Amino acid sequence: MKIRPVILCGGAGTRLWTNSKNHQAKQFIDFGNWTLLGKTLDRVKSSTFDAPIISTNLKYLKEVKKHLKKHKISKYKIVLEPAKRNTAPAILASALIKDIPNEQPLMFFAADHLIEKASIFNKAINKNKANLTNQNIFIFGIKPTSPSSEYGYFITKKVKGNINKVTKFIEKPREAKAKQVIKQKGYWNSGMFFLRKDSIINNFKKYQPTIYKNCVNAVSKAKLKNNTYYLNKASFEKATAKSFDYAILEKTKQINAIKLDIPWSDLGSWKEILKMYDKDKNKYYKKKNVYYRPWGKYVNLFEGKGFLIKELFVKPKGILSLQKHHHRSEHWLVTEGKPKITLNKDSFSKKQNDHIFIPLEAIHRIENKGNKPVKIIEAQVGSILKESDIVRFQDVYGRIK
Repeated sequence: MKIRPVILCGGAGTRLWTNSKNHQAKQFIDFGNWTLLGKTLDRVKSSTFDAPIISTNLKYLKEVKKHLKKHKISKYKIVLEPAKRNTAPAILASALIKDIPNEQPLMFFAADHLIEKASIFNKAINKNKANLTNQNIFIFGIKPTSPSSEYGYFITKKVKGNINKVTKFIEKPREAKAKQVIKQKGYWNSGMFFLRKDSIINNFKKYQPTIYKNCVNAVSKAKLKNNTYYLNKASFEKATAKSFDYAILEKTKQINAIKLDIPWSDLGSWKEILKMYDKDKNKYYKKKNVYYRPWGKYVNLFEGKGFLIKELFVKPKGILSLQKHHHRSEHWLVTEGKPKITLNKDSFSKKQNDHIFIPLEAIHRIENKGNKPVKIIEAQVGSILKESDIVRFQDVYGRIK
């Protein structure tokens, strides 16, 4: 039996857009002729998987169908949530549809994760398929590349049959705690799950009977039209809003881990997005987008909807004007050198891999006091992303009009 992929595609991705009311959900953002949902759909085309099931809501239905068409996926089912109830009801409801046999292995993907080396990932799933039972759950750990406080962690121990049993979860820790967890061989908790349909049913019956009862009703009363299940609103709204982690993972003892050492990110912050653009900047570089300034130069790498990605090169002893913007905030990631940053009344030094957030209207400046160039990848986020939106207060190159 092939593995059935279920793609959870209901998230709003609000963390990236602090001030915007009509923000884009992260899975649909065009990062340069590709989206995270598109990459997820391409990943499940592998021979490992059966036709996908997509769990989403009415607001995103059109966008999901557009993606399915673009990625040439004609066999699929969509399960529409009529209300936001977090991941536990979403996971259960999509597993309960009649298309799925009871012992079917299900692989739950987030629609907005960037996973590289998919062949290693698929090999690990296939290897563990035989270990699935009607009770257990496999979760995916990613070997940490840094003591990040943006992800949760877990710790495992080896048990019979060479299986990694999860012994402890650690909620997003502070950096110092994350370092300790990594020393104990802790892995990032990626938020992906691998289990059989009967295991989902048994776990919900045991630990979340109210969610189970209401989801069964929501699915049995659902309307099926054009490969899309419209879940019954009255029943689904009665399901308690809980995350799958809180509803099931924190209660059951039968959790095992598949540990992977592959590049992975949920692109959940501008720092992560800037790291991705820095790694792939050669794909975006165009000579005509290079602009020279007295302090050095910058390159426009990619302009998306509501954001612009640049790389700044500040030459030794170069100093940008003291400035602010009316229509945009900025995120900076230092990739080389040690810039001195002015932010309102503070000034401080930063080093490689440091992230700096410049709020709307904040007065700021970058200065390179060293003898080596400073490189910064910048995301401008806002409604107007033009050079005209600069108010200068001081400038050593005499550019204040």
